[in-house]
Amino acid sequence: MDSLTQIVLGAAVGEAVLGKKVGNKAMLYGAIAGTIPDLDVITRYFLDTVTATEWHRGFSHSIFFSVLFAPLFGWLVWKINKKESATWKEWSWLMFWGLFTHPVLDAFTTWGTQLFWPLKLRLAFQSVFVIDPLYTVPFIIFVILAMFQKRTSVKRRRYNNIGLIISSTYLLLTLILKGVAFQQFENALDKKGIAYNEINTRPSPLNTVLWMANVDTEDAYLMADYSFFDSQPIAFTSYPKNHELLGKWEDNDKIVRLIKITEGWYTITEKEGQLYFNDLRFGLISLDENETQFAFSYKLVPNGENLVVEERPKYKRDAKRLMAALWQRIWGN
Repeated sequence: MDSLTQIVLGAAVGEAVLGKKVGNKAMLYGAIAGTIPDLDVITRYFLDTVTATEWHRGFSHSIFFSVLFAPLFGWLVWKINKKESATWKEWSWLMFWGLFTHPVLDAFTTWGTQLFWPLKLRLAFQSVFVIDPLYTVPFIIFVILAMFQKRTSVKRRRYNNIGLIISSTYLLLTLILKGVAFQQFENALDKKGIAYNEINTRPSPLNTVLWMANVDTEDAYLMADYSFFDSQPIAFTSYPKNHELLGKWEDNDKIVRLIKITEGWYTITEKEGQLYFNDLRFGLISLDENETQFAFSYKLVPNGENLVVEERPKYKRDAKRLMAALWQRIWGN
């Protein structure tokens, strides 16, 4: 999830663990703990694109990381706050829950997390977009309400608990909505007599009303969307896999790793002699008459016997057009 949401969750967890003893400091250090796992983004400055992508939401988002570093961070906080009555163990417990709930929340997103690192297993429920106001806004309101109460106040704990309950209930609700949307896509494919191997569903940006689907067929991937306000049948758009375009690079180490990252949901496109590797899991970032660009697309640049992988930039203008189109689409076709 986005940084603000993780800060809010960390603050609420910190309050639940130690708020009664140290007041708003519990929220402060909980918020800090909730942001630490995302420091793995700095790897993009000194690792190649593929390796940095593999590492994202890896070690720092694991149970192992939380258990290993919670005592260390807890000790640092304890040394800084010697005047408080909280013990090293209590600060460590707060840091653990701040670190641990971060990847648990991220597991509901499309990218997911390697919660059980070093096992090569990425947990991704794909039921929440990385930014979801319906999750964050109510949560932050109750955390702020709790913040302005005395540390011993019953209202403080009540406000914080309400925020945690509402946010957690919403996450569970998104799983139900995902199941309903999946059924709609499955029914549409059956009615059209389309043979397929697998369906992958996810929410569109900023909401859980409009859902997207990728459908794996023999030679192409089908993409479609469905809103709970729809009155017309679901329509599918075909995108050729074009895996054969990889040619001699098919067995290249970086390509093999990219395929593993995408869990097999990828297409290859060629434009002006240049190959692009497209990750289908996050859908499109722009769609016009001249070019279809996926949210995550990688330029494949041959360099002798080696292959350089460069992530294609995303432009604000494309995102703005996409968001405008999605806003209209949410209300039904």
